[in-house]
Amino acid sequence: MSTLPPELEESLSAMIAHADHRRESVVDVLYALQNHYGYLSEEAVADAGRLLGMTPLEVDELATFYDFFYREPVGRYVIHVCDGVVCWMHRVDGVFRHLQELLGITIGQTTSDGMFTILPTACIGDCQNAPGMLVNGKYYGKLTNEKIDEIIARLKAHGEEIVVCR
Repeated sequence: MSTLPPELEESLSAMIAHADHRRESVVDVLYALQNHYGYLSEEAVADAGRLLGMTPLEVDELATFYDFFYREPVGRYVIHVCDGVVCWMHRVDGVFRHLQELLGITIGQTTSDGMFTILPTACIGDCQNAPGMLVNGKYYGKLTNEKIDEIIARLKAHGEEIVVCR
């Protein structure tokens, strides 16, 4: 039995009904469920499977393939640091190190206040501005320790509207 709000269930059902094949909607359904639950919980995976006519295992295989689906709880701000070759040539290891020191967590962890999670991600595709990172889908490039400090301080002080990928 689903615990989804009726409006969300209706919205997802309508989205799926518009597709030629139910499974074409899987990524959009997963993002919507992730936005609802905060991550893809077991309940979200079961809901997706039920709506799409897939097994939970089939849904999980897709969810664990993509960097922007989270199978465990994440912070309000998910920091995806580019782990591509060009970023490494531009010292992305310093970005990882600085973020870890600044936030007091390691890669894959969430701060104790639930604000930040640091994750590596495949190439972001803006190599001319390396090293780069995404914070909830908003891109920041040509990173320095000072620029990172400013971004984190702003998020802590004022917050920021969540863009995508949460």
